[in-house]
Amino acid sequence: MSRARWGGGGTPDADLRQHLLALLEGGGAHVTFERAIEGLAPGLRGRRPEGAAHSPWQILEHLRIAQRDILEFSRDPSWVSPEWPDGYWPQAPEPPAENSWNECVEAFEADLHEMADLVRDPANDLHAPFSWGDGQTLLREALLVADHNAYHLGELVVVRRLLGAW
Repeated sequence: MSRARWGGGGTPDADLRQHLLALLEGGGAHVTFERAIEGLAPGLRGRRPEGAAHSPWQILEHLRIAQRDILEFSRDPSWVSPEWPDGYWPQAPEPPAENSWNECVEAFEADLHEMADLVRDPANDLHAPFSWGDGQTLLREALLVADHNAYHLGELVVVRRLLGAW
């Protein structure tokens, strides 16, 4: 990795933004989103292996829903989060339609890009508490996205291993 990607050459704020972007965009110590989903056969996307709580579809859709919730909370004071836990997890293990998987992947990637854009924009203060919520900051929400995504991408890898598809 170049020093530019990992900071060390700009202001502390610019360096922090680069570190956050590296976390959000994946790699490093964790599997990337692209690697976690690549090559998973459509017939396995809705299968819940023995011993697993969720299918790959349920994990992917949960990732999308939770990330969208955090993104919207970070930029819209009137955003209303889904009810926990039912609003964050699809009930059925299978995607509801043939194109649902690809639509979910595209939406997840678009929302991740938008979250990265919020972090990238120096006009957005990473440390200032939002005027809504309970003291959350853009820094906290960006870290929450990165942490949540890493956790569930790891879960997706385990489920793929149990399905014999990793």
